[in-house]
Amino acid sequence: MATKKSSSATKSRRQAHATEPAPGDDKPASPDLIALRERIDGIDRQIQGLIAERAQFAGQVGRAKGKLAAAVDYYRPEREAQVLRRVVDRNDGPLSDEVLVRLFREIMSACLAQQEPLKIGFLGPEGTHSQQAVYKHFGHSIHGLPLASIEEVFQEVESGAADFGVVPVENSTQGTIQSTLDMFLTSSVKICGEVELRVHQHLLSRGGRIEDIERVYSHPQSFAQCKAWLREYLPDAEKIAVGSNAEAARRARNADDAAAIAGASAGNVYGLKNVAGPIEDRPDNTTRFLVLGRALFPPSGNDRTSLLVFVRDQPGALYRVLEPLARHGVSMNRIESRPAHTGKWQYAFFIDVNGHVDEPPLRDALAELGDFASQVTVLGSYPVAIT
Repeated sequence: MATKKSSSATKSRRQAHATEPAPGDDKPASPDLIALRERIDGIDRQIQGLIAERAQFAGQVGRAKGKLAAAVDYYRPEREAQVLRRVVDRNDGPLSDEVLVRLFREIMSACLAQQEPLKIGFLGPEGTHSQQAVYKHFGHSIHGLPLASIEEVFQEVESGAADFGVVPVENSTQGTIQSTLDMFLTSSVKICGEVELRVHQHLLSRGGRIEDIERVYSHPQSFAQCKAWLREYLPDAEKIAVGSNAEAARRARNADDAAAIAGASAGNVYGLKNVAGPIEDRPDNTTRFLVLGRALFPPSGNDRTSLLVFVRDQPGALYRVLEPLARHGVSMNRIESRPAHTGKWQYAFFIDVNGHVDEPPLRDALAELGDFASQVTVLGSYPVAIT
């Protein structure tokens, strides 16, 4: 009991000191400033209490679902998307939608982690843009699994070693990441979310001097995103492609004449100085990531569906596949062909459309595709990215 009293007294002293002027203030705070600080302290207490109450109710929701196998069984991406959309709809400032979405994402992440942190695979090592996409979508209360390749991310999700995975699929300036699309030809994983990440590239080195740099490491996509800058400022430097930008930063930390093109977070992880940046050629440089899982989820109210379609070898086959989508008013976002791996000169089509596979009009359109397609696979129906 004496220990409890002592702890309470210490806590009271800390609270009393919180309103005292900070060391170095020239004069005591005015009564108006003190009142404002006290009001903020009161609001902070209310916020903390409401967060604790939310966490308690989240725990009750988990118990109401019964005994489930793992944390992945509690996660509902469609529910999270609905919550975050309401956050945006309610927002009248002064904080931006992006800031409020990030705050609420972290609250939901922490509440879910009461059951067990989700295990999320991503293209590693630490410090990649893929890791940033993981945190943007799932928050920081997860267990990240940095993996060596996109193929390994698919494999870990498919085997159950990872609950979900995050992989890049396209860049706004350089187009599709073909290795990601090719994995869907053989993998059984499903797409259950998407993330759009503004990508800023930085030139990083150990010494921080551009005149010392003789070689630059980076991922091929990043080299392509910065080719105009490199041509102007480092035309004679050797460009060495590696598997990820974080790997580039790891290599650059070993020599003063080496540099990496990577995100600022990679520089922080590997102790590199920022030589220049952002250096991407387009200021709107954005990468879209897919969230991989093992199941399809219910509609969220604003969804996208990804299809894998193999067409019959006959005149007008692709037109006949697309025509039902147009007739039912389904908007197509993207279409891309890839070798089907089923025979020479045979192709599969990856098609992104608006809507959820369980809802009309997409459900009605898909019912007609089988007449003209040899195979139609729903890769996923998932909430549209909240940016």
